Amino acid sequence: MKPYIAASSYLNTAPLCHSFVQGRQRDRCEFLSDAAPARCSELLAQGRADAAMIPVIEYQRITGLTVAPGACVASKNRVRSVVLASRVPIRRVRRVSLDTSSRTSAALIKIILGQFYGLAPEYREAAPVLGEMLEHSDAALIIGDPAMLIDRESLEVYDLAEEWKQHTGLPFVFAFWAIRTDSRAFGESQDRAAVDFGAAKLEGLDHVQDIAADYSRRLALPVDELVTYLTENISFDLDHDCLSGLRLYYELAMKSGLIERAAEVRFSE
Repeated sequence: MKPYIAASSYLNTAPLCHSFVQGRQRDRCEFLSDAAPARCSELLAQGRADAAMIPVIEYQRITGLTVAPGACVASKNRVRSVVLASRVPIRRVRRVSLDTSSRTSAALIKIILGQFYGLAPEYREAAPVLGEMLEHSDAALIIGDPAMLIDRESLEVYDLAEEWKQHTGLPFVFAFWAIRTDSRAFGESQDRAAVDFGAAKLEGLDHVQDIAADYSRRLALPVDELVTYLTENISFDLDHDCLSGLRLYYELAMKSGLIERAAEVRFSE
């Protein structure tokens, strides 16, 4: 039985997915791709996927999950692809449009504005069309590939990973592989061994140049810029520092009333 695996089609997850899409593990699973990370968590929650690259906030909202160790989408400094684009300085923000593709980043901007800046703006969800978002709000949260294309000359653009690092001193984890504990596909030993998320990460990192070239055509951005993004802005290792940042994020999300619990991450075998 092949497991169904879901992940966003954004560039920031591409190295983790390459093995399942066109690499050595492409015949070991049925791969489901969606532009919105939020949609991938819905597929997992509904049991339509056995594993998914989910926004980390959803781990606290969906029961019966474990996390594949070692791999994630994180940033240790500046991420570039998760930003608050604002018509006014951040301390003057009173209305914020939230990208409907986002779950983790939507909670993160509420933590940043509420816990770090002492603000309580009005929030509304909107499709990630920046011009339309800013017609109704002072600022807009944009994530993923669309955030890479924002005109940074005409707006105040705040990088959320950079804001988090400045206020906490820690990396920020945006997404990781989560697996349903009731999955029959992952419950059978032969299939558990067939899909290897750690090996997939290593294979993807060996193909960063190819991935960047592919997305350069899609996004009309220079290949070298995208290689830098994948090797410097994004970190794919769920290491000790990233776990410390993740625990603090969960604590602040609970303090902010965004989740009911801050359960410790349980890793799969």
